[in-house]
Amino acid sequence: MANTVHCDIISAEDEIFSGAVEIVIATGDLGELGILPGHAPLLTGIKSGAVVLRLEGGEEQTFYASGGYLEVQPGIVTILADTALRADDLDEAQAKLAQQKAEQELSDKAADFDFGAAQANLTEAAAQLRAIRKIREQATRR
Repeated sequence: MANTVHCDIISAEDEIFSGAVEIVIATGDLGELGILPGHAPLLTGIKSGAVVLRLEGGEEQTFYASGGYLEVQPGIVTILADTALRADDLDEAQAKLAQQKAEQELSDKAADFDFGAAQANLTEAAAQLRAIRKIREQATRR
């Protein structure tokens, strides 16, 4: 039996995943993180993007998290995100449309323009598209 750690991915709306994994891969505030069983306790912010879990036996599952926090405690890894989705639930066309809309808003600054909201929308859409590309790359490697 492989060495595993329990992982929970929780969004504001629901628990997205709960189970044993061999490794958790996410992008932290300071770069790429790989959490294996026995990892030292850690609390860090995570950036919007893909979260990859390698389950017992080698199967990989990919999720999208819109930023949040990753906590490592003995025997458990918890990812708390405002939004978390299974990779299959990401809509590439919708993400591209959101990215185009945000780029348009940033270039057509009106008097009532909310730069922060437009920038956040652009960042979110770009992160979703990166996650979709990462998922496709994984699928072609299999």
